[in-house]
Amino acid sequence: MNRIRTTTSLWLVLAASALLLAGLAARAGRAQAPAGDGHQRMLQLLEQVRARTAAENHYLGDAGRRQAESQLAKLPAGAPDLERFRLNCLTSIHDMRLGNTQQAIRRLLEAHRLLPAVRSQVPNEIAEEAILQLGVAWFRLGETENCVHGRTSDSCILPIRGGGIHARQTGARKAIEYLTVLLRQNPNHLTARWLLNLAWMTVGGYPAEVPRPLLIPPEAFQSDEAFPRFVDIAPAAGLNLVGLAGGAIADDFDNDGFLDVVASEWDTGGQLRYFRNNGDRTFSQRTAEAGLTGIYGGLNILQADYDNDGDLDILVLRGAWLGDVGRHPKSLLQNDGRGRFQDVTFAAGLGEVHYPTQTASWADYDNDGDLDLYVGNEHFPSQLFRNNGNGAFTDVARQAGVENNRWAKGVVWGDYNGDGFPDLYVSNMEGQNRLYRNNRDGAFTDLAPQLGVTKPLRSFPAWFWDFNNDGVLDLFVASYHPEVRHVAADYLRLSHDGEPACLYQGDGKGGFQEVAAAQKLTRVAQTMGANFGDLDNDGFPDFYLGTGYPAYEALMPNLLFRNRGGSGFSNVTTAAGVGHLQKGHGVAFADLDNDGDQDLFIKLGGSFPGDAYGSALFENPGFGNHWITVKLVGRKSNRWGVGARIRADIEESGKKRSVYKWVNSGGSFGANPLRQEIGLGKATRIDTLEIFWPTTGRTQRFHNVAVDQFIEITEGVTQAFPPVR
Repeated sequence: MNRIRTTTSLWLVLAASALLLAGLAARAGRAQAPAGDGHQRMLQLLEQVRARTAAENHYLGDAGRRQAESQLAKLPAGAPDLERFRLNCLTSIHDMRLGNTQQAIRRLLEAHRLLPAVRSQVPNEIAEEAILQLGVAWFRLGETENCVHGRTSDSCILPIRGGGIHARQTGARKAIEYLTVLLRQNPNHLTARWLLNLAWMTVGGYPAEVPRPLLIPPEAFQSDEAFPRFVDIAPAAGLNLVGLAGGAIADDFDNDGFLDVVASEWDTGGQLRYFRNNGDRTFSQRTAEAGLTGIYGGLNILQADYDNDGDLDILVLRGAWLGDVGRHPKSLLQNDGRGRFQDVTFAAGLGEVHYPTQTASWADYDNDGDLDLYVGNEHFPSQLFRNNGNGAFTDVARQAGVENNRWAKGVVWGDYNGDGFPDLYVSNMEGQNRLYRNNRDGAFTDLAPQLGVTKPLRSFPAWFWDFNNDGVLDLFVASYHPEVRHVAADYLRLSHDGEPACLYQGDGKGGFQEVAAAQKLTRVAQTMGANFGDLDNDGFPDFYLGTGYPAYEALMPNLLFRNRGGSGFSNVTTAAGVGHLQKGHGVAFADLDNDGDQDLFIKLGGSFPGDAYGSALFENPGFGNHWITVKLVGRKSNRWGVGARIRADIEESGKKRSVYKWVNSGGSFGANPLRQEIGLGKATRIDTLEIFWPTTGRTQRFHNVAVDQFIEITEGVTQAFPPVR
């Protein structure tokens, strides 16, 4: 096994440094929320944030571009070639970021022309990066012309074939030209090798026309096992939401029995969008009717019935990745029961201070019957908002001992030790993760070091689940190690320094064992959005990882893993046809057409204005297994039963087993519906359906329950009913 060397992309360092300095230099004082009606106050505050973007946001703003272009324009005719090379490279970074791809190509072609004259003065890494970025710019032009403006159901699905092959091939063929130049100089440049193979796919020349020493063999892209193919139907369904990175929720916001979709963008001028399910496999945008006009931004969103009135409200999280300039307000949007929303952030006590965040989680941590909220902030104290029961919250993080004070990227609740009180896991980027045990007295103790669950050190989304159906919660923590070369190394079976995800199996005694390798989860993924569900309805949860990082060369497939009965996971990405190359963020597993199996919705798009893409909706082809969908109605417990445990005892082929689900919205970046969609395999009935309500400690049991139906169970009521529609 060869070992590839660690090389940080100097181009990315240059870009990040220049943009960050521009943002910090332009930063002005914090705008204060104006007085008045809460909803209008929020609209005004968000408009102020949007207006400051050009000057202070080093991802979305254009201050850096204007500065670089000014410097380039002022160069005298006799300026040194090295300075001209540097400024053309720097300006191209800004042009690419803002979507001025053809202008970026012109700048990079000029830099390429100057390269022979300055080669002795330029470090090898910078020279290679300049050539790489020229290939990337041409490739991006081809993507825009074909995948964005001429999208088909095969566009950007790895391996690219059929309708994914580019009709306009100039961009891809130019990319091949310059990537080949780089690989002639350095055949071991894994990022260029990976992109070269992708480029040949887009023109229909893979594998035959790829030079054999540079070929990534076709068998490297094969799935571990056969799996039915899913088809992206987002445009036909009305869910081709072209935009940047953002969150996604699939749930029933108007209480008509059909799951709606809400999607956000982290763009400070990106409108939160609400799509009503028409009940005929299509969706209609109802953003204005929902009262959401002017509710901008949000890298992540999630739902909860915070006021226990029977309808689902929405939390919007903002400011992630931006440091101090990301101190944007979060939004709590109260639902009136008909899918119309009012911003109540200030009245609810969530608008006193603003910290950058993209992650939060709801649970009734004190078992008093209403939902509390933990918000994981980035380099600022995290917040634990205790629900006062009157529509308002109080931040008790300091008293509870859960401020974290690290770079939180994922937070989830789960009762890992089975004492009836939810515990809290915090996934931190570039630092040890925390597992806060609930002490049942309002305080928490971090036991992550003792329990051995502090890794990965570069972690992102996380979730509690029971992957092997033993009735004990396990913990999945994804890694985030952003470089394409790690992806290429994985496919070529080369060793590398990337950090894999961790899968911690609960032992039923409050402890964990790390079993990722034993469960065949060794692939390195640049995981951002992620979630889990049961696509094949066999009763064992599968999961999907949305991958990527801001740079344009970050074209790696989002990944789907099938659970093999709790004994291991199979990578079925290419067989299923869900290996989208565009950057994956909010992920939701949800039965959007009410046919009993879960479809897969992904909010796609990058961080930069030029990296917009449409969302994907992969329709489940069906697996012939049985299912049941359960909506819980709490009385003494919180209204939607968040934190309750569902157990279905079934029999298949003469063998008895149980399927377990805990009521939540899944992972920490993307939100599944709170009604629980449970796969039952080949079982033709449920022998016993059991609901454990931790608030009261009581258990309800129902016997001989029919499969393939939607039911509603009310706490304390002895009969299960089909939900009213």
